[in-house]
Amino acid sequence: MLVPSTVPRAFERALLIEDVDAAALILQDALLDTFPGVDIVRAATIAEASQLIPRQTFDLALIDLGLPDGSGEQLIRALGQHNPRCLRVVTTMYADDQHLFAALRAGAQGYLLKENAPSSLTRALRGIADGQPPLSPAIARRLLGVFQQDPGEPLLSPRETDCLTLIAKGYRIREVAEHLGITTNTATGYIKSVYRKLDVNSRAEATLEAARRGIIAPHA
Repeated sequence: MLVPSTVPRAFERALLIEDVDAAALILQDALLDTFPGVDIVRAATIAEASQLIPRQTFDLALIDLGLPDGSGEQLIRALGQHNPRCLRVVTTMYADDQHLFAALRAGAQGYLLKENAPSSLTRALRGIADGQPPLSPAIARRLLGVFQQDPGEPLLSPRETDCLTLIAKGYRIREVAEHLGITTNTATGYIKSVYRKLDVNSRAEATLEAARRGIIAPHA
């Protein structure tokens, strides 16, 4: 869920999870500009944040994904477990689908790119009070592109979908061919077509992209 609420919220305490001092300063200034008087608690590592999350209550968390001791995704999950009312917003340099959708699956309710100007970050944070999802423009466009696919024009043919479903289950190309009653060359052609249409280069990427688009079930 990307939209936290349509009801204005008070943000009295924020958790800032960022290991780079310069980036932390920019984010801190954006928080203070947006929510004057907000109490900001900073953690630079997963270990530090993991100590804070069970012990304190936060209204908002800005979470970096690339931390020195691991991925911020686990902190998104921890906040959802210990502090479900906390608005969990990713602040990162990663603009690719892999990081974006992994963060959303972990429970992130917003995704902001640190490469944007401080004024853009401030505008995105100010929109929270009006119930707007805190998303950088590039991320919003990416999400819209995913959900604006015309359902009347399937991206993959039925046979391509069959091949993709099987390779997502771990079938080798020879096994795909045997299962579908086609030649290995034909199966290879279908899979190459799938990769081209989904703009991916590996089985793992194809499976993730297909699940993201709803072409196959996430655990097909």
